Amino acid sequence: MPASSGAANFHLAKRVATGEGGLITGTNPAVFTTSDPLRLWIIQVGIIIIMSQLLSLGLRRLKQPKVIAEVLGGILLGPTAFGRIPGFTESIFPSVSLPYLSLVADVGLCLFLFLVGLEIDIDVIMRNARMSVIVSLAGIVLPFGLGTALAIPLYNHFIDPSVHFTYFMLFTGVAYSITAFPILCRILTELKLLDTHIGVIVVSAGVGNDIIGWTLLALSVALVNASSGLSALWILLACVAFIIFLLFPVNFVMHWLARKTGSTENGPTMLYMTIVMVLVWACAFFTDAIGVNAIFGAFLAGLVVPREGGLTITLTEKLEDMVLIIFLPIYFTLSGLNTNLGLLDNGITWAFTIAIVVLAFLGKFGGCMIASRVAGYGWRESSAIGALMSCKGLVELIVLNVGLQAGILSQRVFSMFVLEAVTLTFITTPLVLALYPPERRVRVGATAPPVEDDERGQCDEKASIITEEQPWRHRFTVVLDKLDHVPGAMALTQLILPPRGIPSDVTSTTTTTRMMGVPDVSMEALRLIELSDWTSAMMKSSVADSLVHTDPVLGIFRMFGELNELAVTKSLSVVPYDDFAHSITEHAQRHGSHLVLLPWLLLTPPTAVVAPETGTSGSGAKGDYNPFDVLFSNVSGSKTDKSSSEVHSQFVRAVFAQSKTDVALFIDTGDRSSVHLGGSVHVFLPFFGGPDDRLALELVVQLCLNPRITATVVRMVEREGVVDTCERLGEDLQRPPMAHIPRGDGSMGTSIIGLHGTSHSRQTLESETADNTAWSKYAFPTSPAIPTNTHTDAAIPNLRDALSRIHFSDAHTPTPVHAAIRHARALQETSPRLLIVAGRSRRFAKESHDAEMKRVVEACRSRVGAEVMRGTIGNVGAAMVMAVGSPSGVLVVQAAEVGLEEV
Repeated sequence: MPASSGAANFHLAKRVATGEGGLITGTNPAVFTTSDPLRLWIIQVGIIIIMSQLLSLGLRRLKQPKVIAEVLGGILLGPTAFGRIPGFTESIFPSVSLPYLSLVADVGLCLFLFLVGLEIDIDVIMRNARMSVIVSLAGIVLPFGLGTALAIPLYNHFIDPSVHFTYFMLFTGVAYSITAFPILCRILTELKLLDTHIGVIVVSAGVGNDIIGWTLLALSVALVNASSGLSALWILLACVAFIIFLLFPVNFVMHWLARKTGSTENGPTMLYMTIVMVLVWACAFFTDAIGVNAIFGAFLAGLVVPREGGLTITLTEKLEDMVLIIFLPIYFTLSGLNTNLGLLDNGITWAFTIAIVVLAFLGKFGGCMIASRVAGYGWRESSAIGALMSCKGLVELIVLNVGLQAGILSQRVFSMFVLEAVTLTFITTPLVLALYPPERRVRVGATAPPVEDDERGQCDEKASIITEEQPWRHRFTVVLDKLDHVPGAMALTQLILPPRGIPSDVTSTTTTTRMMGVPDVSMEALRLIELSDWTSAMMKSSVADSLVHTDPVLGIFRMFGELNELAVTKSLSVVPYDDFAHSITEHAQRHGSHLVLLPWLLLTPPTAVVAPETGTSGSGAKGDYNPFDVLFSNVSGSKTDKSSSEVHSQFVRAVFAQSKTDVALFIDTGDRSSVHLGGSVHVFLPFFGGPDDRLALELVVQLCLNPRITATVVRMVEREGVVDTCERLGEDLQRPPMAHIPRGDGSMGTSIIGLHGTSHSRQTLESETADNTAWSKYAFPTSPAIPTNTHTDAAIPNLRDALSRIHFSDAHTPTPVHAAIRHARALQETSPRLLIVAGRSRRFAKESHDAEMKRVVEACRSRVGAEVMRGTIGNVGAAMVMAVGSPSGVLVVQAAEVGLEEV
């Protein structure tokens, strides 16, 4: 005992000594020792992650999944490229260190297969059982047959005779039959195909294909590990019994535990998470112990976790970070270290490689395409289904690695199949885009039959026309991209809706709107969730039809609608952040919206920065403050890094640039200190002219249909050498010239007037005439020069009441922006709830306000973000936010077809 104790102390002292000194004592940290393998492991992981991330940055522009970068990174680090550098492999990836790397990779692979099991939803197959079974079986039988046929010459040329041909044939057939379901879902999401008819079918068929593929793999491994046919039978029966045990008793217990611990309502508790992890490793241990690979047990564990309440998504969010960032790149690097494309060094090898690629593609593509065509789909849709199902990705690579570890595949054949998997995965996205472009896609609802986009657009277009007889906007799309923007969306919606209980016998918003001459208000709540690189984000996109009922943001807005007796239609879209603007534009067009409501929270303290009389900044701390400095500055103080607000401003600019619908951006200052329950709201509109200002004028008039809303509209006229004036409109004031310039649909003032090919001066003249017409229509409703439309008066009985609540005036000034600021400041002193409305751009205007805006920016002492904000919401809107302090909100509107370049 003393001798053994002394030996233990000696080894412990030696271990401690090796950890001391390091670089300081001249020790090479890259030298591998079994007593301290961590140093080299850290170096290996760092190189692997850096390589995969660098490759993914470039391949992302080609719309390629990240697995391509990880596989290519592993191949480059292996003997194909970096391994040819003298001493690289011996120093960075010595053979004695690979078992440690392999252990970590196997742990990560088990966790990844568990995530794949969580991702699979059996209900998806049940909802589309007929088509999913047909396509799935066709995508397995034909490729399996071609794979087994190709296995004969491959075995004769490249496989050692000691390997049983039956085993090699099985692995070849399984490799040909498999479809990469996780990669397939990501491609469908990024190409916006999940809500199309073929997207639903491909997901259903992919789930079935994945389950059958893993079952075939488990059978193949069982046969390889069995010493005889009877042993293989016992392994198979034990596996079937274990599956039944998991799917029934264990599944029931997991559901009971989830409800008992409240995990389905509030996410997994610590206890439930612990039980799930124990289940994963217990299943992995059992399947490995009976002769089936451990990954199959981890996959089965994922299938028995309850799907209620988004529990699988929450579990995935907790595990996916380490799995996707650390474990999977290590696994694919090990795969790349076993891949040596240099072995493809002769004509016969390349001929077989090409044959492997071509037959693998034709088997999947042809089988699924023919099955879809027989089921009644057109050639284009059938071809797209075949192209999607031919995606191989990481699932085939896992199968190939299992075969390589079992000694079934040689390194040369392994390299040939790896090249095939990478090639087919790489061509999937461009091939689908070519075969099934966006204009050819047929979208389908959760339960409704497929509807052509063109047909839906025609139906909605009839209901969305704004006419002179009915100019009020009543179909809205409100964008909800984050929880912080919900209060702003509610505030803006509340302004648009008529008040409840006016008149006293009115009991619903619908009845109120009809009595006020406004059609029934239709509100589309569009919830946007960013599709990131995480698996959980992709899972959300695949269950968007059910997530729309449980999303808390949509639930809050839905309850707001119920309290205001407003029917809210909910929609949810999971798309990449760069596609947010396109999704909004597409949704608004598809549903025939009149106006897109876009909230933006801007927290600013109530302070003044521009003196109302001089237009210059005051002294002291207030004069030094500017809201944009807070909004766009970073915590670190670095001006080179983009703040979240600057990123959001780019999103807002994209919406303005791409939208073919009128857009209203509500900038919520977040100041609720002066809000009184049931108080009135005063609206201020500085009218400069142009399509956006004409839209703003119409919107202000519509808001004033509500008896609790009053407004002040000032027409800003730039005139040099005059004293600023603000006169009440009356009969003695010279009226603008009259004209009638109708829109194509009969309404006035919100479209771009002028034909293509006309000169800018001609367009400017026409725009000014339209400004005068719109101004006269509302500022002089009783003028004898304006013809009376009896039909319009009958359809809008309360128009004159609304106009009576609006104060119209002219302001002749050499500095119109400063004058608008002074008017807003004066109104803010008398109106606690002040809403400022401004047009975004001044298209076809004679004068520019750039020089005056520079003086405003200098007066506000803005250092960060002013130019960004001017490019986002225009000169007038930026001036109102910068210089007016803290109004209840600023509403910036843009008429349809006025793009970003017009600011």
